[in-house]
Amino acid sequence: MATPLSADKLLKALRDEGLQVVEHRSWRTNNRNHKGPWGPTHGVMIHHTVTSGTSSSVDLCYNGHSALPGPLCHGVIAKNGTVYLVGNGRANHAGLGDDDVLRAVVAEKALPPDNEANTDGNRYFYGFECVNLGDGKDPWPAAQLLAIERAAAAICRAHGWSQRSVIGHLEWQPGKVDPRGFTMNSMRSRIAKRLGGAPDGPSDPPPQPTYEPFPGSAFFRVGRNSPVVTAMGRRLVSEGCGRYTVGPGPSWSEADRKSYAAWQRKLGYTGGDADGIPGKSSWDRLKVPNV
Repeated sequence: MATPLSADKLLKALRDEGLQVVEHRSWRTNNRNHKGPWGPTHGVMIHHTVTSGTSSSVDLCYNGHSALPGPLCHGVIAKNGTVYLVGNGRANHAGLGDDDVLRAVVAEKALPPDNEANTDGNRYFYGFECVNLGDGKDPWPAAQLLAIERAAAAICRAHGWSQRSVIGHLEWQPGKVDPRGFTMNSMRSRIAKRLGGAPDGPSDPPPQPTYEPFPGSAFFRVGRNSPVVTAMGRRLVSEGCGRYTVGPGPSWSEADRKSYAAWQRKLGYTGGDADGIPGKSSWDRLKVPNV
């Protein structure tokens, strides 16, 4: 049991463990805290994404989808071992699980079989989604397995937990199979060995990109509040496409949509392709400065 790590402490713990960490978009304020409590925290849960490709997987875990809003975890672990932070607070990753398993995690004892789904795991567990198809054939590169080990150990070290505070989704909720392709017992053994020594880090933060990467079309919706929207609006104004009476500002609005539609038309798009909702090609050509 512990108070959740702040965004700064989580980032430091991961980098101190030697991980290469990328802060994705507005991850520090991306959470589901308005839907339920976050904490006290008791452990770390490992998942696989059932996707391929780093960028699309990170965007999915940040934004979620129509049936399950994001964030879908706290960090995404890519094939090359890079960790992308996508959430800070309550995240839609664990779902309902077995209260007997939770008690075992809190006591740091051997896990019982998970045969019930009666306890909110999103409240109690940090979650890491690992890019893998989950078909038992998609390989787990050594760099990715090492990053899983490091990420879990980093959080355990920060809270004073042992490796028994790390579980797989398949050990929490009946019917789940993730992570598929390695055993959690083998991963816990690696984490235990790591916790017996000093952390590897700190790692150097990666250089920030010059321009904002495309956040996905779902990012642009009513209620979105982000400095990226402001930066986009300023670029639209500089391109002669501003349709603002006031602003631009951080809240996505009809004025943003009309301005972006003007940019799309300037690029030669017509009809539904100039609806004012950014697409990757037009976004990349706008060159929104990184914020």
